[in-house]
Order: sequence, then C-alpha cells, then structure tokens
Amino acid sequence: MKIGFLGIGSWGFCLAHLLASKGYEVISWSRSAGEVTHLKEKRYHPRFLSAKAFDNMDFTNDMALVLEKADLIVEAVTAAGVRPVFEQVKTYGIPKCPVVLTSKGIEQNTELLLSEVLLDVLGTDAKNIITCLSGPSLAEEVIRQMPTSVVAAGYDVEAMNFVRDTFTTGHFRVYSNSDVLGVQFGGAMKNIMAIACGISDGLGYGDNTRAALMTRGLHEMRRLAETKHARPETLNGLSGMGDLGVTCTSSLSRNFRYGNLIGKGMPPEQARERIGAVVEGAYSAVSAMQLAKDHHIIIPITQAIYQVIYEKLPPLEAVKQLMVRAPKEELL
Repeated sequence: MKIGFLGIGSWGFCLAHLLASKGYEVISWSRSAGEVTHLKEKRYHPRFLSAKAFDNMDFTNDMALVLEKADLIVEAVTAAGVRPVFEQVKTYGIPKCPVVLTSKGIEQNTELLLSEVLLDVLGTDAKNIITCLSGPSLAEEVIRQMPTSVVAAGYDVEAMNFVRDTFTTGHFRVYSNSDVLGVQFGGAMKNIMAIACGISDGLGYGDNTRAALMTRGLHEMRRLAETKHARPETLNGLSGMGDLGVTCTSSLSRNFRYGNLIGKGMPPEQARERIGAVVEGAYSAVSAMQLAKDHHIIIPITQAIYQVIYEKLPPLEAVKQLMVRAPKEELL
C-alpha cells in the first residue's frame, strides 16, 4: 500500500514513521526544499534525532508524486494550511482514496471544522473519503513507541474503519467514532485550554487551578460543540477529555509551553517566536469566540485567553475577571 503525506512537521514525520514501520510505502510532501533535502540526506527529523527514517520512507517537493496512485492520503500541515493545500490537491483531481486529517483547529472567519473545509474545497461528493485522527498523542512519545490510544472518525464507516486498521499497531491503538465533528471539535478546543493551563503554571499557580481550568474548560467545549451539531458526550472520550488531559499537563505540549511563557511575563508574539512553530490554540481561539458570539454562548475561559493573546489583557487581570464572576449553580 502506498501512503502519501501532505506535510512533514514533527507530527507528520511521526505518523509517517509509524506507518512505514508496518511496511507501507510512505512518501511525504513539503513546500520547503530545505526540509526535503535534509530528510533525504540525513534521514532523521530535527525533533527526533534517534528515529531514523526507514528505507520505505521518501520525501519530495512534488505533490503529484505523493498523490499518484495513493491508497491513503494523510494531511499533516496546520489548521490554517488545510484549505490552500487542498486547493492545490484539487488541481490534480479529487482524491479517490480516503483522506485523513490530523491537524486540529477551527478555520478563522468561516468557523468551519477541518472536515467541513475539505467539503467546501473538494465538494460534497468527497464526503465518503474524509476522515480524521485525533486524541492524546504527543509525537515525542508516539515515536518512542509508548502505548497511545486515539480515535479515527469519518462520515463513511468503511473509510473510517480502513483508517483505524491502517494506523493500529502494537503500541498505537485506534478506536472508531462516527461523530466526525465532535472528534474534531475536542481536538481544536483543548489547545485553547492548554494555553490557559500553561499561563496558570507560569503565574505560579498549582494543581487546584489547573483542575478547575480543565473541568470548566471541558464544560465550555461541550456547550460550544453543540453549535456544530456534535454529540456532547464525544467530548468525554479520547478526543475530548483524553486530549485535554495530556495537552493541559505536559511540558511537551506546544500550546502549554506557549501559555507558560506568557504566564511568566513574555508577550504573546515573542512567546510564539520562542516556540518556533504554529500554536493552534491561539489560531482556534479566534474562531471559538466567533462561534460563541454568533450563538450567544458564554465561554469565559476561552474569552480570557483571547483577550490575553489579542487584546493585551495582563494574565493576572484575566484570572481576576474569572474569579469574580457572579456565583452560579454548577451545570454539567
């Protein structure tokens, strides 16, 4: 089986490495000629010096080579990059094989989840090939073959189960879930909450604060998920609570580290530069606020993160605003 990857960042390389370990032919595309040259010559990713690329892994700047006769296409760019990349894919024709989305986010201005972006770009006839993979899966641990469980979701059961079986290994367990929008929504929103927990830790707060942010953050996620007609209970699973748990507590989480730098006093833009990569929670916070405003839903934690990042609200002031809100009954 030939598997084509669109994007070879740390997560893309990690998943390509996982599938290549099963003997599949894997070819990965990147716009960056330097990135491709490095991987072809050095055979390792800069983030994973000990994980050498297998002989059945190849890298290219030619998208046509990746798409040609592919049995599976895996997206591994960024939430903002999904639309332009698949607009380019479309110029070669609508894919006939399943497409797996691995990025997590909500597109700005359109408020679309990434599967909805693909439907917008490729057309509704492509619905039966669109799937996604989400869950608590830090690349640094997956590539070291630490036991990990995630969720595959899709509009079409056959495509969803094909993706589930293709990615499953002895250390990477994949469940299936037909709630495509719910699975994606959990993955997008947990990044915002991870920024909140990072800020909390950066301010010197402890486990009580983090637990409160995660619990009330999950409540915001469930309420907002209904605006996308997702099943709220999906947020209790691996793609919701599971992903929230690891992203909000691990120093390996890019979103957590970004928030931590802000909590320690670094301006958001400088913190983003220090991270050196896209911070998906900062991107999705804009879309989440748009959704909340359109549907008249109050999401105080998400709003606080948005204000800290985009309106220069001091983190301590954001904490004060959250704590002095009027008392109310805990609704679950």
